[in-house]
Amino acid sequence: MTAPFEYRCSECGRAWQRDEVTYLCPACSAAWRPGTQLRGVLSVAFDYASLRKRLRRQTIDWSLWCAVSSEFFPAYAVGDTPFTRIDRFGAAAGYSNVWAKNDGLNPSGSLKDRASFLMAAEARRIGARRLVAASTGNAASSLAAVCAAAGLECVIFVPASAPRAKLAQMLLHGATVIPLNGTYDDAFRLSLAFSEKYGGLNRNTAYHPLTIEGKKTAGFEIFRQNGHTVPDVILVPVGDGVIISGVYKAFHDLKESGVIDRLPRLVAVQAESSDAIHRYLETGLYANAMHPQTLADSISVSAPSNARMAREAVMRSGGFSLTVSDEEILQGQKMLAQTTGIFAEPAAAATAAALLKLDGDSRLRAHEQIVLLVTGHGLKDVGAALTQVKIPEAVEPDLQCAVKHLNGRRR
Repeated sequence: MTAPFEYRCSECGRAWQRDEVTYLCPACSAAWRPGTQLRGVLSVAFDYASLRKRLRRQTIDWSLWCAVSSEFFPAYAVGDTPFTRIDRFGAAAGYSNVWAKNDGLNPSGSLKDRASFLMAAEARRIGARRLVAASTGNAASSLAAVCAAAGLECVIFVPASAPRAKLAQMLLHGATVIPLNGTYDDAFRLSLAFSEKYGGLNRNTAYHPLTIEGKKTAGFEIFRQNGHTVPDVILVPVGDGVIISGVYKAFHDLKESGVIDRLPRLVAVQAESSDAIHRYLETGLYANAMHPQTLADSISVSAPSNARMAREAVMRSGGFSLTVSDEEILQGQKMLAQTTGIFAEPAAAATAAALLKLDGDSRLRAHEQIVLLVTGHGLKDVGAALTQVKIPEAVEPDLQCAVKHLNGRRR
């Protein structure tokens, strides 16, 4: 059984009953205009006093912090992705206790499955037959896969520049895909207009509060797989700011429920050109990213929808933010692949790039437990990886030719 909860506005603090609102705080969102960060993003506030009484520390019932009952879950095996110590990468970066949470091994190849899964469950709970979303690729391919498993209609608005592998996923899973000659922000705006006029539950990140709730399960798993111990630092790739808000929410829920007494420090990693949240943290003033042109498409956004909540998550955890260049992202992707066997798409490799960049930085200590959240599989965007390697020319099927080729590589 889930614990009682209400929706609480992250901006004005007003509380709403579960089915009293669907998306944003009606009061605060009245000031929101498309193309800017969302106003009145709602957060799930559990009855933590009740949870403290119901908890059994030896056998924690994780469903207590789930906003949708399991009877509505689709048959789709989300989560329980590997949590692995990566000593060779850690040594290369100058740190002795580095771990990777490899969410690229979710069914559709990304962490976004967590939010899509819970949104499909919520659609079943309220009797909705259609889910609608805007995406640069991963949220859309994830939603298409989950909807296929749940027997729900899926409508996707996506920039035409999205990687072809992600477009192929969406279409193969049977989604209605509408590519746009525009940006993610254009897709976001049109998806809202479509769902409002033609119906369907909108899955856009932060726009619906359960997207944050879905993504927090990655934080729960890190804690559980880490022997019910809070790591010192978690590096998170940041675009819209929803994943880092979700990771924070996981540890916030555990702390408020009396399970833990401290939070991990969260490090927000953004691409250099898509740095609105980083600048917001550094200056206290919000402004859109003017030209978010980066090969890390999953974190490329001009107006991050959950900037305010993401900033609060980093600040309340005692963390910080930084940016990495496309060149650094590719270097991180290659180093991660060659020292751990983890093939991460560019956005997911941003955390590896960041740790390499932080080597010797006083904000991290060499012996701390540091977790890299790897959010998507490299096969999502093979084109980026191919910029770093050269596929060798074929040789004759002869041993001497093969050895000659091998020796040529060694020189």
